Amino acid sequence: MRSSRRRPLLVPVVLCALAVLAARPSGATDRDGGSGTAAGAQVARLYEEAAKATEQYERGRREAEAQRSKAERYEELLDEQRQEIAAVHEDLGTIARAQYRSGGGLPLTARMILADDPDELMRGQHALSRAGLAVDRAIGRSLRAEARLAADEARASAAWRALDKRNGELADLKGRIEEKLLAARARLQGQADASVAAGSCPGAVRLDQPEPRSSAAWVTPVETYELSASFGSGGTRWANRHTGQDFAVPVGTPVRSVGTGRVVKVSCGGAFGMQVVLQHPDGYYTQYAHLAAVAVDQGERVEAGQWIGQSGSTGNSTGPHLHFEVRVTPEMGSALDPVPWLRQRGAPL
Repeated sequence: MRSSRRRPLLVPVVLCALAVLAARPSGATDRDGGSGTAAGAQVARLYEEAAKATEQYERGRREAEAQRSKAERYEELLDEQRQEIAAVHEDLGTIARAQYRSGGGLPLTARMILADDPDELMRGQHALSRAGLAVDRAIGRSLRAEARLAADEARASAAWRALDKRNGELADLKGRIEEKLLAARARLQGQADASVAAGSCPGAVRLDQPEPRSSAAWVTPVETYELSASFGSGGTRWANRHTGQDFAVPVGTPVRSVGTGRVVKVSCGGAFGMQVVLQHPDGYYTQYAHLAAVAVDQGERVEAGQWIGQSGSTGNSTGPHLHFEVRVTPEMGSALDPVPWLRQRGAPL
């Protein structure tokens, strides 16, 4: 376990960074000045900051629990020391009572005059003196040990309280970020709905791309998700059968190109709402539908894992999700099950 003296410095830098973020006005525009693109970029930034805040909060919580355990162990040691000291004090009381009963209350000179064997009395007195010194030393050691343990316990408790306070502050800041994220999501979805109703897509949201986490040729279309409606599902929401795989994710979640390809379609309107279609070198096409924003333009080349848009709930959608489809042509009607298709390419769902 790391030294407790380092723990109070666990999150101040994060708190400062998040405090600056929390102080930003929620209506801030992006550097390109467009309100639509500002909402998408703000959501992407807030997603990243919320993830960092959550990571730091969880780290701080684990550290606080470790500190609490350490304080509890100190308390157990203190209890053991108190019991040992109590036993020493009991032994000392027994010796004192024995001295009193054997004449220990008289001056040593008087006891020598009255004793039948003064030499024996002196030997006994010397032994008693040595025993008393041993007891005193034992008591001293125990008291010093108790003082050290009490000081350690106080330091551990203080460190734990400081961590607990910082975790509370971090949780408050995390909550403020999430409130901003909720508002930004609503604004982004409202702008997307207006664009789809007008049948006109806004300009691409140029998101700051993350550092590549792997060199995989194929990835899943979203990083964190829950699978919902699967390929071939039936129901009143579809004219025939569901033609793709749905990923239940919040509005504004970054959507990734599953592989290298070229943008062959960016459109708004109709059942799929705002959508992007890519063509891949192996001849297959992938569709990303019900988006709230797009981050690419038609004709653009993309890499595996590149952010090409943000999820939403546009078009024929009952809630925020990404509709992902694999086709053998760019148009609907040629879809195949995307789950085994991705699995064969090393990106299992």
